[in-house]
Order: sequence, then C-alpha cells, then structure tokens
Amino acid sequence: MTRISAIEADLTTLEVGAIVNAANTHLQHGGGVALAIARAGGQIIQDASDAWIRDHGPLSPGIAAITPAGSLPSRVVIHVAGPRFRDGRDNEGLLRKAVVAALDAAAEQKSGTVAMPAISAGIYGYPLEEATRVIAATTRAWCDEYQSSLSEVLLVGFDAKVTEAFQAALD
Repeated sequence: MTRISAIEADLTTLEVGAIVNAANTHLQHGGGVALAIARAGGQIIQDASDAWIRDHGPLSPGIAAITPAGSLPSRVVIHVAGPRFRDGRDNEGLLRKAVVAALDAAAEQKSGTVAMPAISAGIYGYPLEEATRVIAATTRAWCDEYQSSLSEVLLVGFDAKVTEAFQAALD
C-alpha cells in the first residue's frame, strides 16, 4: 500500500527516487520551483530539458519529461506542465493529467518514493486549496488503482500554508 503524506520541505533537498517539477511547456526553468530545481541540480537539468524539447517538442498535458537530477539527492526529475488557471476551461482535468503523468513516470522509473509540489498553484494562478485538493484526490485514486507501484508519495509544501492545504486535502 502506498503511503501519501503532506510535508513541509525544500523539494531540492529530499532524498527520494524522483521529484516532480511544475514545469512550463518549453522546459525553460526560469522561475518558481523549476528555477529552484535547476539551480540546485546544476546545468545538466536544463541541458537535458533542452534536448528533450528538441526530440519531442513542447510538453503537453498528460506527458512527463524525465531528466537526470544532477547534483540533487533524488535520482531523477519528472517534469510536467500543469495548467495556467483560466475561467471557462477544464483546469481540474488538465491538472489531473499532469499528476497522473508524474505518477506514471515515477512508477516506470521504479522510483519508490516521489515528491510532488503544488503544481500550478504558484505563478500559474491555480487557487491553492483547489489545486491541493485535485492533486491529493488524484494521487489517492492513482495509488488505489496501482497499489504496489510506489511505496510513498510526498506532497511537498515549501511553506506552512501550502503544507496545511495539502494536509487538509488529504484529511
């Protein structure tokens, strides 16, 4: 059975099989969690991201790009593009696709433990409580379906507010 926990931590310091990056579609790691990951992991992450884009084109909903973790303590970085929140579109469906893509990639990589931030809840404008609810519910449903794929999923808040939102969504 997969354990799902909400923790407050710096995603870039976690010793896990995989960390999830809330990326943009062109894998240019210029802000938010993506910049923190690229800075902590080193140039190899951006170089591998650029190569992925050359080979596959822009990242689309439901697709995950996997790169080396460079000097991060995790084995790999799984990049997914969550939605920019906009009225009148299926924000929830797009966010679910990103979460499932990340979890599928972590399982394929035999990551064991995966750490996931609040995808789209930062500069992409997704309301925090709604984003964490969608992420937690999608993670729980995925883990129920694929029980032995991952041992643990950490929903990581960079501060108390995000961590509390994840915990409330899990409760």
